[in-house]
Amino acid sequence: MDNAELLKELRIDRNQREAHDSGPGRWPWIAAGVLVLLALLGGGAWLWLGQRPLPVKTATAVAPTAAGESGAVLQATGYVTARRQATVSAQITGTLTAVLIEEGDRVTKGQVLARLDDSGYKATLAAVKAQADAAHALVTQYQSQLKQSEHDARRQQQLVERGLVSRQSAEQAQTQVESLRAQLAAQRQQAHAADAQAAVAKVNFDYTVVRAPFSGVVTTKDAQVGEIISPLSAGGGFTRTGVGTIVDMDSLEIDVDVNEAYIGRVKPGMLAEAVLDAYPDWKIPAHVVAIVPTADRGKATIKVRVALEQKDARVVPDMGARVSFLEEKAKAGAAAPQGVLVPATAIVQRDRHSVVFVLDGEQVRQRTVTPAAQTYGDLRLLPAAVSAGESVVVSPPPALKDGSDVQIAKP
Repeated sequence: MDNAELLKELRIDRNQREAHDSGPGRWPWIAAGVLVLLALLGGGAWLWLGQRPLPVKTATAVAPTAAGESGAVLQATGYVTARRQATVSAQITGTLTAVLIEEGDRVTKGQVLARLDDSGYKATLAAVKAQADAAHALVTQYQSQLKQSEHDARRQQQLVERGLVSRQSAEQAQTQVESLRAQLAAQRQQAHAADAQAAVAKVNFDYTVVRAPFSGVVTTKDAQVGEIISPLSAGGGFTRTGVGTIVDMDSLEIDVDVNEAYIGRVKPGMLAEAVLDAYPDWKIPAHVVAIVPTADRGKATIKVRVALEQKDARVVPDMGARVSFLEEKAKAGAAAPQGVLVPATAIVQRDRHSVVFVLDGEQVRQRTVTPAAQTYGDLRLLPAAVSAGESVVVSPPPALKDGSDVQIAKP
């Protein structure tokens, strides 16, 4: 057999190759391999995730408040507000010729803050004063004429009694006296009216000087020299309605929003403790001034006014603050409750039991607890099972179990 015949024998028929490729035995093996690979990958991921530490947040269990001290029964957040503040303006419309304040300046009651152009008011005041002086001069003139007429009338009456003049002359002299008396009375009224006009002009003239209504600190400066100021917003954006804002720092207090579900714990006069967000280590003694008798429907809160018992320059309006409402001091000699206080969110249900997870190195241990009935704000009393100083997991995730590896989440 020559080489051509050998090559012909070795050639594969195309129909046989297509039949072999489309056979039913190849694809099941491929699908089985893919499933095995996915199973291996899933099992490895489950093992890797199962061994990965769970991130958790912890809190330290603390002993209850000792006897003779006050503990917080509720906390709320709010802002520092001023009960006494005013945007100072002029009572007349005019152009500012001097503004004597800057932000941060301390002013006293009656201090001059700004001046308006007073040329027109000064001229008006001078004119009405001149009219008042003229009216009073006429009063003096009428008084002199009346005095002379009274002397003339008396002489005429004496002459009538002697029969030297007729009675008609005496009557005319008396009529002149009555007429001058009436003119004098009218002139006195005109003089009073002129004095009143002068007083009005003086008041308007004094309005050109803007003074502080009370002592405080300037928080904003709202106008500059050359601008028009008016108590009304006439002229649109070209007219200022105020020179600046003054805040009485002695009237600062804190307004907090208390959830209406806990408002029953707050009473007027109740002791409190305020901490400013800007100074977290500074605790300011305070007390409840009043509970505003209205609720915020959207937030389901009620506003509570809290007065600060210490005044300090570091406290300024609109600062954020956190207020702790304190329970009444325990009687002397009263024993502190046994157990520890932990956040209420650290207590969860597992198999119908209340449990907490206590940190043990890099793992947690589940402990069954029985919380006491009384509450301490956001804290719960655990009479047993947890010791002071131990760390408990806050809001344990459902996957957390006894012996689980954990990692402390950064705040």
